Amino acid sequence: MKRNLLIMSKMPDYFVDLADANFNTFKLWLQKNEDDYLNKIKNDIEAIAVFGGYKITPQLMNSMKNLKLIACYGVGYDAIDTIAAKDLGIRVTNTPEVLNDEVADTAIALMLCVYRQIILADGYARNNEWLNGEFPLTKKFSGTKLGIVGMGRIGSTIAKRAEAFNCEILYHSRTKKNVKYKYYGDLKLLAKEVDTLCVITPGGKDTEKIINSEVLDNLGNNGVLINVARGSVVDEEALIYYLENKLILAAGLDVYADEPKIPKRLFGLKNTVLLPHVASATVETRNAMGQLVFDNIKNHFENKSLISPVV
Repeated sequence: MKRNLLIMSKMPDYFVDLADANFNTFKLWLQKNEDDYLNKIKNDIEAIAVFGGYKITPQLMNSMKNLKLIACYGVGYDAIDTIAAKDLGIRVTNTPEVLNDEVADTAIALMLCVYRQIILADGYARNNEWLNGEFPLTKKFSGTKLGIVGMGRIGSTIAKRAEAFNCEILYHSRTKKNVKYKYYGDLKLLAKEVDTLCVITPGGKDTEKIINSEVLDNLGNNGVLINVARGSVVDEEALIYYLENKLILAAGLDVYADEPKIPKRLFGLKNTVLLPHVASATVETRNAMGQLVFDNIKNHFENKSLISPVV
């Protein structure tokens, strides 16, 4: 007998096809009235597949009496109330490791785009402005000081890539890691020391707005902020103010506080590079993530050990 899986939002076909072939799937994103649909199926659902940013509340978990697994399609699971899940006996999994390379590649790409003004230069060429003179000189990225906020799996992968650019690597995290890079327990001091501050720390209440005015002050008017973590870790209003007033040099952003809404004030700023949360968005990586989500669900239904549990 096939088990019942709720897929909360549209996911890559690779995962959906696997799920359809092996489970009874309920697709929330296809419904006209999601609340009515959830109320109708709530007692049937045994597992949920969900993207990392989709909020899973205690109320939703409580309403599904047979729910025993939430499989998160992503590394970050801060939108899932894991304390409530644990209290209700619901396991939670995520997809670590498989997206390390892709997110690290995107972080480095953002740094290069910001420093070398690749987006502006592309527009300059396309608009035939080269006929009117050379594109303005930009800044060198190689050999700069890179501060990484969050020296986990992805942070370490970013550091390894940055070494190839002869960057000096420094970092901040809650605890000192067994790495060769210089550790700063004080984030403000790290910001003062580096040229680029790259944020890849987990989201959630503990890291909410840790990149604030004090940190941006210390980063200074020659500093660059890169965020491939969660929009919640940056005080977005403060960041926009610092960018508008050139109190920091530039920012490369893949994430925002209220996705998919991006603050309109960012659109007109030439000292920003904006991406629509695509750091892990390649076919290969999203398929690998989908496979891990599927494998966790399959193992759960077969009473086998979960591959990547967080609760």
